[in-house]
Amino acid sequence: MTSRNVFTAAAVQLRPQPSLQQNLSAAEVLIQQAAEAGSELVVVPENFAYLGRKDLADVAVAEQANNGPVYQFLAEQARRHSLWLVGGTVPVADGDSPKPFARSWLFDPQGNVAQHYDKIHLFDVDVPKSADGTTQQVTYRESDDYRSATDLVVADTDHCRLGMSVCYDLRFAELYRQLADADAQVISVPAAFTAATGRDHWELLLRARAVENQLFVIGANMVDRDHPRRGLWGGSAIIDPWGTVLARVDDEPGVAVAEIDLDRLAEIRSKMPVAQHRKL
Repeated sequence: MTSRNVFTAAAVQLRPQPSLQQNLSAAEVLIQQAAEAGSELVVVPENFAYLGRKDLADVAVAEQANNGPVYQFLAEQARRHSLWLVGGTVPVADGDSPKPFARSWLFDPQGNVAQHYDKIHLFDVDVPKSADGTTQQVTYRESDDYRSATDLVVADTDHCRLGMSVCYDLRFAELYRQLADADAQVISVPAAFTAATGRDHWELLLRARAVENQLFVIGANMVDRDHPRRGLWGGSAIIDPWGTVLARVDDEPGVAVAEIDLDRLAEIRSKMPVAQHRKL
């Protein structure tokens, strides 16, 4: 913990690019921007490097054993800027299953993996056509490509107790309650939230998870709202335990930067001890 219980965090928002190298180059620019703004904890979006790739099994094998191109990139960024970095998700082979996990790595300022979280809730839904006809019905079957994990993760950083989650997890309040019960103070939510659902639900859910569990939430989303088939909402934001939006990026790539004041968190929990009042 810092002596003042205050540190700076950032949510990076990215637009998908045609190649892995272009995705990494775009991420590098915005991670540097976050670092130059004083950020000590940075979150980049879900699947920021490989979104749209069909050869996920091959990608996952390349990224296993902590030596793949995205792993090396994230480790170098954390080390170069001396910050804690939540590396979105990356398909990672682990064990004998042909399907990879969607893995979110947490790197420390020396570029070492301090912890990782494998996504629990997979996005198997039919997103309906919007009333105004601007969004067509789209079917997502994330379980066709990934396998679901089971373990929740809370990690100790130099600044806070960090609970880790990913995208669709956001709809499952019980996960966040368990993270809060494990003394999480800040939750990372790297995401590729769809435009059709994000318009109505993304920030609403970020704020709800922050308020009901009295913690900070950092939502780092991909953005591409006008894509005809797989629109992505953006709207990356940092939310405080009162539900206040401290920083936000709208519909373009960018960085949301805000101070995380853990004394504010302690004050809110002290004045409204929701966890002590639970009956169920």
